[in-house]
Amino acid sequence: MHSQLQQFYAEKNVLITGGASFIGSHLVDLLLSNGARIRVCDDLSSGRLDNLSKTRDRIEFLEGDLRNKGVAATAAKGVDILFHLAAMHGGRGYIETHPVECVNNMLLDNVVFDSAVAAGVRKIIHASSACVYPTNLQASESELLYLAESDANFEKPGKAFADGEYGWAKLMGELQLRAYVKQHELDGVACRLFTAYGERENESHAAIALIAKAVAKMDPYAIWGNGQQTRNFTYVADTVMGMALAGAKLEGFEVINIGTDEHNTVLDLVEVVFESLGWRPNKIDFQLDMPVGVKSRASDNTRISELLGWKPGISLAQGIGRTTDWYASIATPDRMAMLEEHLMRR
Repeated sequence: MHSQLQQFYAEKNVLITGGASFIGSHLVDLLLSNGARIRVCDDLSSGRLDNLSKTRDRIEFLEGDLRNKGVAATAAKGVDILFHLAAMHGGRGYIETHPVECVNNMLLDNVVFDSAVAAGVRKIIHASSACVYPTNLQASESELLYLAESDANFEKPGKAFADGEYGWAKLMGELQLRAYVKQHELDGVACRLFTAYGERENESHAAIALIAKAVAKMDPYAIWGNGQQTRNFTYVADTVMGMALAGAKLEGFEVINIGTDEHNTVLDLVEVVFESLGWRPNKIDFQLDMPVGVKSRASDNTRISELLGWKPGISLAQGIGRTTDWYASIATPDRMAMLEEHLMRR
């Protein structure tokens, strides 16, 4: 796979918006290792320069709010390929309590896409989300469905019923990108990302919060909901590999799922965390009053297998093992003391 990436990205000028973020910084690492010339634009509202510590001297970094047309125009100048990851986002707690910030993503997407087209960018890869899928397809803990790209679209009644303001904004981002592809001569790929986790993610997201609580040996150990809700937890190296391959191989306008095809309950996840750390609590505190989102979510990977000849391959045990090792290495006493009150309700 890396030979395909190097053949396509070598010497290409690539802009990664939100490139100082958790996922964005891993994408920087991957594309840089395959010969791309990287520019990152990030307002550092959720991204961190520390995430780019290993690559900072080999990339161009612009700090700015991409809702500002001047910032977006400067960022897009001279760019061949745009990976658009910038967004107001967070875990379930964030998207439930910040609906205005979530819908502002529609403005952000429009300014970025418009500036990219004006600058002559030839391909846009947009980080969409599994939250675009109709929530009625994800409402059962017992009937575990797999979400195919055709399950969310703009042509058939009932296919647009996204998950909250964040999901609707991401779906509208796909619609905007399709419109730009229709009207202008460029390629556009909407990558529907499913529940990524891994190094550099922060504790506002469920997987890292659960790891942090285990590292801190919190007992009772808090879990939002009953622990039976399922997700297809996808290790970040697989997420960025899927995005990079989509950018290299797909043309026209395409929508593609990037996530595992495994349903794992939250309890499955924490068992892997406990095993990885060699510790488990005496008691689990199921916080039934906290938001958990949809009951089940996993990807149908038929299309990505057909179009890219690839699917995520890093197991939950492998990915969680790497992530817990990383988190344990940064879990200083001061950091854990600062996070303790937050994590007890996360």
